Amino acid sequence: MKGLILSGGKGTRLRPLTFTSAKQLVPVANKPVLFFGIESVVEAGITEIGIVVGDTGDEIREAVGDGSRFGAEITYIEQDAPRGLAHAVMIAEEFIGDDSFVMYLGDNLIAGGITSLVDEFRKVGTNAEILLAEVPNPQQFGVAELADDGKIKRLVEKPSDPPSNLALVGVYMFDSTIFESVRRIKPSARGELEITDAIQDLIDRGLDVHPHIVRGWWKDTGKIDDMLEANRIVLETLRVPRRGPTPGGGVIEGRVALGERVEIVDSIIRGPVVIGDDVKIEGAFIGPYTSIGDGCTIRGCEIENSIVLSGSEIRDITLRIDASLIGRGVKLVKTDGKPKAFRFMLGDKSEVGIP
Repeated sequence: MKGLILSGGKGTRLRPLTFTSAKQLVPVANKPVLFFGIESVVEAGITEIGIVVGDTGDEIREAVGDGSRFGAEITYIEQDAPRGLAHAVMIAEEFIGDDSFVMYLGDNLIAGGITSLVDEFRKVGTNAEILLAEVPNPQQFGVAELADDGKIKRLVEKPSDPPSNLALVGVYMFDSTIFESVRRIKPSARGELEITDAIQDLIDRGLDVHPHIVRGWWKDTGKIDDMLEANRIVLETLRVPRRGPTPGGGVIEGRVALGERVEIVDSIIRGPVVIGDDVKIEGAFIGPYTSIGDGCTIRGCEIENSIVLSGSEIRDITLRIDASLIGRGVKLVKTDGKPKAFRFMLGDKSEVGIP
């Protein structure tokens, strides 16, 4: 069995971060989201992995490499434009061959990994297995309608009138029969080859598609609120020893993972929190569910429930920063100039909340 991880797409819902970075490399608890997916596939015993890449392919290659750090062998598959999930399957046929495979969307996280799901797929011996989860907004997903016997009746992509609240989770398992289906379907109204249409074609051909309803948490990290919630969920799993006072007058409370060469001066860090390497925190409060990337400086401010990417500087901000996603190399500082006014330099699609 092989793995196919999709890491293309524009990441429009996470702009402006994704103007300059692949959405799959935005970190949760200081680890790129994509790495969680690769690790889940490898933990399921699958080490031959193809990664479908697009415009951000060079960045993905640099971050992942040949896969050896994960115990995997990575093959990169070029997709010339975002043409749909079924198109990604189509262009991966040469890599997959006659093998079965798991397809994992590179910006998704699923509780507990996928080992038990891969084992179930192998045991049941079905042509495909899809994961479903109850969601409050099924209009934004591919949606499944189940028959009375629990089998899949039909699938619909982003329906205006959803037949159920069961959304397709971004992990799928297929045997080689899926390749005929992706060749049979036509582009949807938005010009893409939809994986929902390909799976529906399997059903229409009388092949076996097994549904598995996910009871644990699952996150599509395509939006800031989902990124922050995923960050909270992952930080809840932190297992680090409790610490007391630190040199410099810093106090660490609860579960805090510290990187190398971290300097904490006259500050309180209240976990769960993860802090990267070469970080300086002075006269600050870092509250629960915060991730701070490498090389950051945090001084004279309060921040919690947020993600701060590497190389950023936050100084002397008098109001608490909450529920924020701050990109790489950002400088957020108080100025003493006159007249007193807000001064911004913001990229396209930026969002700023001012109390």
